[in-house]
Parts: sequence; structure tokens; C-alpha cells
Amino acid sequence: MVPRVVSRGILVIGICSLLWWTFRPLRGSHAVFTEPLQTIDLLSPTSDNGRKTPELYASRAAHDLCSIHGYSAFIPKSPSSERKVYDMLMINDELDFLEIRLNALYDYVDYFIIVESAKTFQANSKPIILKENWDRFRRYHDKIIYHELTFPSTFDPHRAWDYEDLQRDAPFDQVMLSLVGPRAPNKGDVLIVADVDEIPRPQTLLVLRYCKFPRRLTLSSKFYYYSFQFLHTGPEWQHPQATYYQGHRTLKPTNLRNGDGGFRPFRFLERGVLSNSGWHCSSCFPTIDQFLNKMASFSHRWMNREEYRDKDKIAAAVREGKDLWGREQDQFVRIENNKDMPPLVLEEPKRFGYMISRDGPSAGFVDYNGKEKRQYSI
Repeated sequence: MVPRVVSRGILVIGICSLLWWTFRPLRGSHAVFTEPLQTIDLLSPTSDNGRKTPELYASRAAHDLCSIHGYSAFIPKSPSSERKVYDMLMINDELDFLEIRLNALYDYVDYFIIVESAKTFQANSKPIILKENWDRFRRYHDKIIYHELTFPSTFDPHRAWDYEDLQRDAPFDQVMLSLVGPRAPNKGDVLIVADVDEIPRPQTLLVLRYCKFPRRLTLSSKFYYYSFQFLHTGPEWQHPQATYYQGHRTLKPTNLRNGDGGFRPFRFLERGVLSNSGWHCSSCFPTIDQFLNKMASFSHRWMNREEYRDKDKIAAAVREGKDLWGREQDQFVRIENNKDMPPLVLEEPKRFGYMISRDGPSAGFVDYNGKEKRQYSI
């Protein structure tokens, strides 16, 4: 029989160990380096430029890249295999953001799995915008896997979130599991779960491709509102998320985004945060009609009340960088001459002027005449 004092000692050690594991600094809580790095120059985005794949993953460049972000280098299971990166997203009518995303990430992503629905999260019918504008994205077609959402016969929604969850999981449930040949995932491949306006930095994609990162990695992003002119004063936006393919053990997109699923006691052990990982610009629309359309699609029904759908009120809030719904936690600081934006926005400032500045009577909206200039008030 073990003496009582020894048993108590073992119990104390066990409790202390559990507390340490629970409250220790999360593995992978680092920031993405946005400065040009010589080590990155040696790594290829989605092709090895004639070099053998094993050499890339075992290279000093990969080791240095991962080390400065707090990770070790990823080692493929097979010497002949290359780790693929899948960008899994759903789209409503944000075609400009889709183009900006594809432009920024095309060289760093193997496949973009894009799911579009003929229904809003409120179960209302809507046009299939991307399908109707398919030719606009011709230069990216070779990497896009497009899917129109199907509603299973067993789908029995009781809340608006059920529609959103179905569509968010569809890139995995309805697409990825059916892929064959070179497009099919292998264990260890990278899965990114995001909304279309949550755009990772290209540097982030290199870290994900070449490094061993936590199973539940949050790619926290700079949080902009209405345009890249207004930056949220609070914490970074805690999306998108990244994980890796594990066959039937793979975390589903909704579970990954919500922080649930998997074995509950292990969730905190699997978490990590990579800050400064990307850009999120919420409600960055060229037209008020798109703004209203987004409101109609909200899972949060109260945000679509008639009192918030007044166009003059919307324009005033956007022009001044104030939250339309008056939420105290959503405060924004104005940034002049911001240069930290996705590449295409910087390259074509006239085309994407509404993402750069909301000044002027129209507040940057092409479908608003700007006659009303009243100051925004809740």
C-alpha cells in the first residue's frame, strides 16, 4: 500500500501539472513577420522550381522561416509528396473581395474550394452571383473548385445558424471528401477556413505550408471596418483558422471556427495563435445595396431591423467610421495613407477607392448620391 503522504504528493503534482498545461502560454502564439525575408525568397509558393520537394522541407530556409515563428519544419510522410494548401470559403456577393483574395493567394494556395448557396442564412432565395460572373475569374479557374450548396434531405433547420453551419462545412463534407487524383487531400495537408473577406497574408501561407503548426491555429488578423481607412481599436480579429487533414479525424470547418469538436480535454492543448496573419475588412462594400443585402443575410436577425436600413444613416456611419449598430466594443481609429493592404488594392487604388477612403458625400458608395450629409447618431 502506498503511504498516504506519498499519495497526496502525487495528487498535488498531478494537479499542478494539469494547471500548468491549462494556463501555460499557448504553443505557436507568435506574429507573422511582414518584412521581406531572405529565407522566404528561397522557398517556392506552389512549385519547387526544379528542386526536389524533400530538399525544400529540409532546407535551411524552411528551418529558419519556421524557427522565427516558433515552429519546427514540417516533414512530409512520403519523400515524393508535397504538402498542399486548401483555402475553404463560402461566398455571398463579395466578388471584389474574392478577386482581391485570389490575386493575393493564387501563388501560395493549391486549391480554392468555394461554396455558393442559392439561399441566404434566413432561408430566402438569392441569385448565384459567382456562377453568373464566372468568366471574371478566368485566370484563376485552374485552382478553383466551385460547388453550389446542396441541401441534404435530412437537413432540418431550426435557426439561422443551421444554414450558415451547413454552408461552412460544405467545402469539407460536400467537396473535399469526394476529390480524387492529384486534387485529393493527403494527411498533413493544410486547410484554411475563412470568410471571403478574411484574407491571410502570403507570408502566412508559407508558414502554414512549411511548418508544423498546432491543430487549432487561429490566424488573427488586422480588423478594419468599412474600408482600410478604419482600424478596430480592440484585439485583432480572431479569424480565419487553419488545421491539417487527418482523414476521418479532421476537424470540420464549423468546429474549427467555433473552437469545439474533437476531444474536449485536449482542445486547449491543440490551440495556437499566429497574430498579424492577415486582413479582415468587414462591410467593405462598393454599394449600399450590397450593404443591405448583407444585413438581410445576417444570422443575427436584430441587425436587419428597419431602423438600421436607412441609406442616409448607413452612409453617415460609414463616412465617419462608426458602428451602425452602436456597439460599444466596436470603436475604430482613422488611418491616413494606409499601406498595409492586400496587393491588388495597393496596385489599383482608383478601382478600389472605396476600400481606401470613405471621405466625401457619397461615402464611397457608387449607388448613393450623397445629398444627405447629416452626422451619424444612434
